[in-house]
Amino acid sequence: MKFEDEPVPGYPLPIRPGHTSPGRFERVLRAGAFAVTAELAPPDSADPEDVYRRARVFEGYVDAINATDGSGANCHMSSLAVCALLTRIGHAPVMQISCRDRNRIAIQGDILGGAAMGVCNMLCLTGDGVQAGDHPQAMPVFDLDAISLLNIACNLRDHHRFESGRKISYARGYCSGRRRIRPRRRPQHRALRLAKKVAAGAQFVQTQYCFDLERLRVFMRAVEDLGVLERAFILVGGRPAALGEGRGVDAHARAGHARAGRDHRALASAGDQAREGRNLCVELIQELHTIKGVSGVHVMAYRQEESVAEVIERSGVLGGRRPWRPEAPPFGSLDRKTS
Repeated sequence: MKFEDEPVPGYPLPIRPGHTSPGRFERVLRAGAFAVTAELAPPDSADPEDVYRRARVFEGYVDAINATDGSGANCHMSSLAVCALLTRIGHAPVMQISCRDRNRIAIQGDILGGAAMGVCNMLCLTGDGVQAGDHPQAMPVFDLDAISLLNIACNLRDHHRFESGRKISYARGYCSGRRRIRPRRRPQHRALRLAKKVAAGAQFVQTQYCFDLERLRVFMRAVEDLGVLERAFILVGGRPAALGEGRGVDAHARAGHARAGRDHRALASAGDQAREGRNLCVELIQELHTIKGVSGVHVMAYRQEESVAEVIERSGVLGGRRPWRPEAPPFGSLDRKTS
């Protein structure tokens, strides 16, 4: 998909009528294309090249790149910094904001700071508990939950005011999103929860991993009945599955989901389990493409990021279009002088 007013990498796009942000990701969604997003795991490093190197595996295959915010309650480079670096070379990053680590003063500052650096998309998260990560002694904040964070973010964007009521002089538009929707669990109840999040200001949703397509279809019908599809875009989570992942195919197979059980058996009997996991992900994405109301796929390939290009290419869901990619990143490897 080529936009006629596409500027050089890193320059802002004009905001089109009916859009809230100048971002490319929102343009793809509102144009009706099947969007593809993926997650970039921030490095344990202060070297910008580490971020650029990780992003290169997605170039030409994804419409936006999520920079995780202390995923699993583990410490890495901040989502804000990763997004600022990706914006420099023209990528469309999604800044994830977790309520776990910062209060509303710091979060509102990060939202303004990200917007000032050209970050056009944000995803609101509650955040994993600190006991799950590498700093279990840390003090969690949770000053906000994801719904109140959405409300505050939309107040900044639409009314140009902090939560305190104090006016801000300028606010760049951005596309706001929400995570932690699990359509496989109690689909009708989850649809109602999603409707509340959309009412709070979520314009797109990236769900957790989905293996049970029948329950997803029930969820999508319930979402449609509530009028959510007219107000928000839903990207369903998928990944190249592997055996031994407690939150992946194994866990769903133990829960008795028919498709997950079949996938589990296929993985267990495969000579090359990594390849079979990619095959199953391709099949899942192709099926997601046929479900009414699914606007795209969010590929979470933790430690398998290099497989995203293959999975998307083989799935055919891009339909011949080529997501934006930088022709030549303006920032190469850092020059290092040895003493």
